[in-house]
Amino acid sequence: MRIIIAGGHGKIALRLAKLLGPAAVGLVRNPAHIADVEATGARALVCDLEEAGVDEVTEIVRGADAIVFVAGAGPGSGAARKDTVDRAASVLMADAAERAGVRTFVQISSMGAGKPPGPGTDEVWAAYIEAKTAAEDDLRRRDLDWTIVRPGRLTDEPGTGLVRLEPEVPSGSVPRDDVAAVVAALLRSGGAGGRTFELVSGDTPIVDLVATE
Repeated sequence: MRIIIAGGHGKIALRLAKLLGPAAVGLVRNPAHIADVEATGARALVCDLEEAGVDEVTEIVRGADAIVFVAGAGPGSGAARKDTVDRAASVLMADAAERAGVRTFVQISSMGAGKPPGPGTDEVWAAYIEAKTAAEDDLRRRDLDWTIVRPGRLTDEPGTGLVRLEPEVPSGSVPRDDVAAVVAALLRSGGAGGRTFELVSGDTPIVDLVATE
């Protein structure tokens, strides 16, 4: 199995890479991040998704079994980069997936996506939600076996292995450990193509929950 992780140096991505081991290939923008990815047991490849063209990315993903898009502009970035990373990079990866014939595509989005930002919302947060919503909308139009996961507020607390993964759940938080574990379980079970889930901590074991999807 070969899984391409877009945004390979992110906190969720590194956790996922550790779970997948040699099957994972983390795409990183900064060559200095290669060692961190390889320390998980995964492989690393330098590819700046804000600069790369679709032909380059198509060749990178060709032959992969799945793509996981977990890239994000990150804290401290402005509204412009929310669009170029959280939306445009996702579109680029999906374009490459279609060209290369990679059917399975898991997109990590955010709770709050799919709805307009409320009045008075911070400009950068609004741009983030709008970018995530646009990336989701783009993916839904494609002939791919896509799954969208919208985590709640992310924490660095140890994972519990217990979550709620449903089309709509009350607002809440979830450890990054558990987000990575849910994605790994979806990949191993064949995914839940064509579905959008919200994800927070809960009382259902991840293995049991994913097995029913």
